Amino acid sequence: MRKRPFITAAATLAATGAATFAYASLVERNLFTLRRVDVPVLEPDAEPLRILHLSDLHMMPDQHRKQSWIAALAGTDPDLVVVTGDNLSSPDAVPGVLRALGPLLAFPGAFVFGSNDYRGPVWKNPLKYVFGTGEYVQGVELPTETLRTALTESGWADLNNARTTLKAGGRTIELAGVDDPHIDRDDYPSVAGPATPDTDLHFGVTHTPARRVLDAMAADGFALMLAGHTHGGQVCVPTYGALTTNCDLPRTMAKGLHRWPGSDSWLHVSAGLGTHPTAPIRFACRPEASILTLIPR
Repeated sequence: MRKRPFITAAATLAATGAATFAYASLVERNLFTLRRVDVPVLEPDAEPLRILHLSDLHMMPDQHRKQSWIAALAGTDPDLVVVTGDNLSSPDAVPGVLRALGPLLAFPGAFVFGSNDYRGPVWKNPLKYVFGTGEYVQGVELPTETLRTALTESGWADLNNARTTLKAGGRTIELAGVDDPHIDRDDYPSVAGPATPDTDLHFGVTHTPARRVLDAMAADGFALMLAGHTHGGQVCVPTYGALTTNCDLPRTMAKGLHRWPGSDSWLHVSAGLGTHPTAPIRFACRPEASILTLIPR
């Protein structure tokens, strides 16, 4: 007996969907990738400066492969490490985060936190990310201060609603950062003001690339702004890109380097290295870390 065409098509569709889900959940989310990006912000004849940008580790205690991969990035010998938040996905994840970041703490560094550094994740219908519906809900409290203390005692700058200068790559760098705008913890006015002219470079740092924060940083003259949060869309459509950024950033800027509209500033959005533990999939959007090489304009 010949199968009816619609039964054959349905079976094919189901098999394709199952294979795609298996790839996204078992393969691609573990294909950690190092991106290399040139950022033209230096004065002519200036020596390049290398920034390692990490974001959205969403670490679970048993993710040893991810921890080892991140720790090995010390071999890239960055001048500066910047971590843009959402490090934790479990109350027991701090040791795993510190195993991952441990070798990198030998380099100059700075960090901000994201919402998942304060409260744990809870299950959410993935369609709510696409359509932006529903109230944001947070889960169990996370050991935020334990992580903060470990990073600051290692010498990294805490940029949560803070502004500082540090030395890296033979340059004096001014950094201004905010706590996570996604949960309204940002207070850019407390650190606002024109970039200091007697410093060599000026960077703005935030977890969520919220327009209100990026507009203000760009207006103050921060040449490079670093953010995470979007996961690059996490599930993307080939040739179309991200379905959502989970904030008011345009979908076309979900990851990578972009000129911030109406300014001379650049924005780099990391697609991050992890996933929400209740949605452990990635498709057409590999987990990533980035080496940003600052070069002359």
